[in-house]
Amino acid sequence: MLSYIKIENNSDIEKFVKLASSVWHEYFPFLLSSEQINYMLDKFQSFEVVKKQQEQGYEYYFILREKEIVGYCVYCAEEDYLFLSKLYFTKENRSKGYGRQTLNHLKNITSEKGLKKIQLTVNKYNENSIKAYQKWGFKIIEAKVFDIGQGYVMDDYIMEILV
Repeated sequence: MLSYIKIENNSDIEKFVKLASSVWHEYFPFLLSSEQINYMLDKFQSFEVVKKQQEQGYEYYFILREKEIVGYCVYCAEEDYLFLSKLYFTKENRSKGYGRQTLNHLKNITSEKGLKKIQLTVNKYNENSIKAYQKWGFKIIEAKVFDIGQGYVMDDYIMEILV
């Protein structure tokens, strides 16, 4: 059984930033250069960005199995859907059913907030994640390229599941 601990204080945010860096540097070299990984971590998962996003309504959570942090998720309620901004697991905790358990948890949150769907973005070439999301019932609804600066883009699919 998983539990979800809200990231609220500066110490938790510092721990989150280290975890995100570790996960991204382990997972994304097949898809992104180390320079782009560092740039994206700084742009989207730095201490300052987390604080700012929390002020804007983003909710950050560590995902724990027993007392061990196995991953993290970040979401924000939009006008008519829950935006799943981040869902990552440490290498040794992938393919253990934690993603599906977390999705079920997020479906409950979505319903509690009176929303009817969950949306996320995923890199078009991240085949493992796309397959996992499709297995869980997500559908690709749009392809989009986001210019994130410094000559980098996010070439993503927008995926959605009705709750």
